Amino acid sequence: MRGYIWRAQRYLRVVIWQPSGIIEPMLSLRRTLAVVRKEFRHIGRDGRMLFLVTVAPAFLLLLLSYVFSLDVERITIAVRDLDRTPLSREFIARLTADGDIVVAVQSEEHDDPEALFRRGAVDAVLTIPQGFAAALLKGHPAEVQCVVDGADAIMASQFIGLLESRVSAFGARLRGSLDRGIEVSSRAWYNETLKSLVSMVPGMMAVILCMPALALALALTKEKETGSFEGLIATPVRGSEYLIGKLAAYTISGLGSAIPAWLVATLWFRVPFRGNLLEFFLLTADYLFASMGISLVVSSLVKNQQTAMFLILTVFFIPSFFIAGLILPVSNEPLMRAIAYLLPTTHFITISRGLFLKGLSLEMLTRQALVLAMLGWCGLLSSLALFSKKLK
Repeated sequence: MRGYIWRAQRYLRVVIWQPSGIIEPMLSLRRTLAVVRKEFRHIGRDGRMLFLVTVAPAFLLLLLSYVFSLDVERITIAVRDLDRTPLSREFIARLTADGDIVVAVQSEEHDDPEALFRRGAVDAVLTIPQGFAAALLKGHPAEVQCVVDGADAIMASQFIGLLESRVSAFGARLRGSLDRGIEVSSRAWYNETLKSLVSMVPGMMAVILCMPALALALALTKEKETGSFEGLIATPVRGSEYLIGKLAAYTISGLGSAIPAWLVATLWFRVPFRGNLLEFFLLTADYLFASMGISLVVSSLVKNQQTAMFLILTVFFIPSFFIAGLILPVSNEPLMRAIAYLLPTTHFITISRGLFLKGLSLEMLTRQALVLAMLGWCGLLSSLALFSKKLK
């Protein structure tokens, strides 16, 4: 056995280290380093490759990490304190001590919770009835009332659970018992069953309506790949005419695809639609314009369909699920909030849920509509500046 091992070791030494022998070396350090240097040069010169091997993993890790963090960081509420006693004020202070629950509005008795929800001012309305402190001091159960915005089912469910746990802790501290104290009477508006599907389907409209933008990017890059773009150079068609014609065609096609999507949401999933159908399609066209603008910029910067598809998925699909407010509210962290507001899907999720579940009017959604229009014009003007009827 030792003889076999010695001969194997001697054979390996010959194969690896004998440069002038009959058997060629299996590994050349010089050639290996040459390949390494060549690949480094290739990565450094190709911006897309440099992004894929350096920036993309960290970027995707940042986005995908939100899948495993489904806690709502901050909930804004309106408080109607009808009792106006030191104990009721202490109760509010205890609920909001750590900053997870923030009092954004001190509501009056006659204020309508639905008006606050329609404006997007708060996520919930908490009412402390008159006689709250007196009932606790006499040893009787006291009741607080909570109305939540059920358009976001995940947020509403988490808030009700958080409120009940903090109310129980406050009652236990006062009475020394978990069985008696403060009772929570909760109700969800717009989605009383708090089914996640009812709030998820309108929000998903923003994600699935990205497909026309993806199709536009693939169509533009395909012409570069197949060489049909060369025929355009010989025609008198201007670049602005070419891009605007493409944008118009795909926007109209996208509006056509919105019709069966709306039918699936209302007829198959039975999601209530409380808004104006004409306003829905008008705002959908605004969203498609913003999406197409970004798609034009992407297709102006890349030359092949694979890269265009990767960039469109990175810009639209992944952020739409995790930072645009589809699953969780938009993060309060400044960087993530800024990125979210630059995404068309963030604004259309608000529009779609507002129209489907709250019945909001076009006037109430003016801010989101203007942001989408601005994103669309910025994308179109940028693509016109980048476009050239020349082969590179």
